[in-house]
Amino acid sequence: MDFKLEVAKLVKKVVKTDVSSILEIPPDPKLGDFALPCFPFAKKLKKSPVVIAKDLASKVSAPFLEKVEVKGPYVNFFIKDALLAKEIFTNLKKFPKVKKEHVVIEMAGPNTNKPLHLGHLRNIFLGQSVASILEFVGNKVTKVDIVNDRGIHICKSMLAYQKWSKKKVPDKKSDHFVGDLYVLYNQHESDATKKEIEEMLLKWEKNDKPTRALWKKLNAWAIKGIQETYKRIGLKFSKVYFESEHYDKGRKLVLDGFKKKLFKKEDGAIIADLSKFKLDKKVLLRANGTTVYVTQDMHLAISRFKDFKFKKLIYVVASEQDYHFKVLFNLLKLLKQPFADSCFHLSYGMVNLPEGKMKSREGTVVDADALLDEMEALAFVEVKSRYKNLTDSEIQKRAKMIGHAALRFFLLKVDAVRDVTFNPKESLSFEGETGPYVQYAHARICSILKKAKSTGKANVELYDATEINLIKKLNDFSSVTLNSSTHLRPHMVAHYVLELAQEFNTYYNSHNILKADKNTKEARLFLINQIKSVLKQGLKLLFIEAPEQM
Repeated sequence: MDFKLEVAKLVKKVVKTDVSSILEIPPDPKLGDFALPCFPFAKKLKKSPVVIAKDLASKVSAPFLEKVEVKGPYVNFFIKDALLAKEIFTNLKKFPKVKKEHVVIEMAGPNTNKPLHLGHLRNIFLGQSVASILEFVGNKVTKVDIVNDRGIHICKSMLAYQKWSKKKVPDKKSDHFVGDLYVLYNQHESDATKKEIEEMLLKWEKNDKPTRALWKKLNAWAIKGIQETYKRIGLKFSKVYFESEHYDKGRKLVLDGFKKKLFKKEDGAIIADLSKFKLDKKVLLRANGTTVYVTQDMHLAISRFKDFKFKKLIYVVASEQDYHFKVLFNLLKLLKQPFADSCFHLSYGMVNLPEGKMKSREGTVVDADALLDEMEALAFVEVKSRYKNLTDSEIQKRAKMIGHAALRFFLLKVDAVRDVTFNPKESLSFEGETGPYVQYAHARICSILKKAKSTGKANVELYDATEINLIKKLNDFSSVTLNSSTHLRPHMVAHYVLELAQEFNTYYNSHNILKADKNTKEARLFLINQIKSVLKQGLKLLFIEAPEQM
């Protein structure tokens, strides 16, 4: 039985209107399982909402209703706990698959002049989680990458290698070696080097053999190292695109648009007038014929549509590029691309450190590999202090799982649009709003079930008010996940599993499970087993492991 639908049917008989869209789930269980605001009926019925609420409450009844209460202009409906609990348990694993769209998600987007850093990790974790949530509700999801492997920034590392590098082959992880060159260039930057960089880019675009050979060498080093980090965090792509393969095709697209009078020339450059979209003019080809970033992005979007015929294309890119994507999407509209309205920029805030903003050119970024190492090392110390009898290899295994979970959860629990200040030690706590806290709740349940050697049996007649509220919390998982998939906000799932873990721990501290009488014990084991399943699925949507032991 869909109790919301049944309540809506009862109300419709009285007010002659479908109320399913305005029937609410109150934030406080004391206000019932469903609440109906009566403001919308005041004009039609020519009565005050309070009077309507009282009249409605007196006319609604059903065997499944415990009671109907009036709170001012609201009517609150209470479902009989036993019926509601039974219904929730029956449908808990029957998650509705409501979407059937093909969604392409672009994430990561590394530059081949530096290794991945903390900002990239927020991007990747956000993209991986969004992909998992969209798949869970029934979509087909394709993950793609764009490697920014050409341009002025790449030439900076190349010039530094030519002029100042004494080590001609990597003496460390290869993407770190290339990143050091980028920092080295910025330490020596001058008007002269800026001119050399511009000349190098022109040579590259003219396919100068020595320039291209150097570019290929450094790119290969950078990409090799980046792929090692991808593997470490479980990132896989269906297709990887390279900017170098699209910039020239982007130029042809712009020239074709110019011939069709979609674009025009100003001071030798080809520009797009975006004033009708309330945007500035945008240079698409510089006067010297070189392309800009949006040039290849236009062609790249068209290529992806040809490759995948997607229903939606999601770009996971930091908020610094908000304007860029407004320009890109409107350029696609100018080009009359059929998918222009299907593109979406999943903008996210910056990741800062307690001491301030990260800066690649100054070498003050938090390197992804170093951070993962640090998280694993901190977790190693924490696990070793808690479990004296574990071998170092087992501690290392748990430390990796816990350290990665701490990092992911810390970055995902914050709404994507907000900036976040990352604190490694704070994120690793087994208490508070952390990933390890949720993992520990799951592991604790696994331990209880293992001791009991049973997953229990439901008996809704034996559940008290606290247990009924836990069951209702389990029921929220469906709506939270659907809401998260609609708004592309994994933090909703993160907050849900955190709240569920907190409610379980409160319940565990107030209810004896293993020492209860046989029937109560079995009922409680069944309940916590359902909590375990939902915690595990929720963590999976965040790309976090749910351990059976901590």
